[in-house]
Amino acid sequence: METLRLILLIVHILGFAALIGGLLVQAGPGEKKINSAMRDGVGTAFVAGLALVGVLESGDDPVNHAKIGVKLLIGLVLLVLIMANSRKTSIPKGLWAGLLGLTILNVCIAVLWSPVHTF
Repeated sequence: METLRLILLIVHILGFAALIGGLLVQAGPGEKKINSAMRDGVGTAFVAGLALVGVLESGDDPVNHAKIGVKLLIGLVLLVLIMANSRKTSIPKGLWAGLLGLTILNVCIAVLWSPVHTF
């Protein structure tokens, strides 16, 4: 089960990497649009995240349901916004910035909102 958890975690991280890469490649002036890296990355991260929670629930370690709920909500908002705008030729710069902000927020929550540390 640990191997499956690690595989899903890697896929989840790669999904977010693709999403962030798809956003950052458009940084700077010019038109913004939903590209395939963003679309595929958010879908991969979302599905892998759901599967990862399922694997974690089946284990013995406690799962932080509040953290999972917040990440799920942010991930769902990202997924809906990206899919709803994927066929448009361009998106507003504010939407692009919001997508980038939500993506970074979701990563920060994953890293910084952790269970009790044992140092």
